[in-house]
Amino acid sequence: MFKAVLFDLDGTLLYTLKDVADAMNESLVHFGYPPHPVDAYKYFIGDSLEVETYRALPESARTEDIIKKVAVYSEEIYDKCWGDNTHPYPGIPEILTELPRRGLSSVILSNKNDRFTKVMVQKLLPQWRFKIVQGALPDVPLKPDPVMALQITKKLQIPPEQFFYLGDTNTDMQTAVSAGMFPVGCLWGYRTADELLASGAKAIIDNPLDVLSIIDKRQNA
Repeated sequence: MFKAVLFDLDGTLLYTLKDVADAMNESLVHFGYPPHPVDAYKYFIGDSLEVETYRALPESARTEDIIKKVAVYSEEIYDKCWGDNTHPYPGIPEILTELPRRGLSSVILSNKNDRFTKVMVQKLLPQWRFKIVQGALPDVPLKPDPVMALQITKKLQIPPEQFFYLGDTNTDMQTAVSAGMFPVGCLWGYRTADELLASGAKAIIDNPLDVLSIIDKRQNA
């Protein structure tokens, strides 16, 4: 039986793509590099700001110094624009309301900077109580390394196999598999069903309310 749901943030709980793309594109243009269409960022983000920057830069500009300065400037822009277009996906408020009624805890684990992660949850998801909201921290391995996910299981004293893990990328599915959680891929986010299945998803859903259906089916089995 599930006791908790671990959510990814970008592309799972919140639509963030436009603001992320706008910040990075402004940084790229500032330093003389070409910007990208918003949809291109579906494959740039998900691992870290540095990886996003690496992917967004032309191959000839992917040096450590350039990546650092473009990433830092992008983060400064994002600090001002992250709330312009970002919002919860339809159906997310409903499942966040229903989970505690079913006795399940909710947690968030993101590769986004921990400060941004906490501020966005506080501002955009204020009605709901999350047991843990965790973003990227210095010197702590990012997803798909399972270390942060396993730290969450220890803090809540819930075994990994009792976690329902909902995410939208291969990184999320790999994290869930490595941590021993139940991986579910969502199609309203940024990646495809093929990628999610190839990375270990045990279920694919295209409607947030399907989370409740899977949980109810497992709980009543």
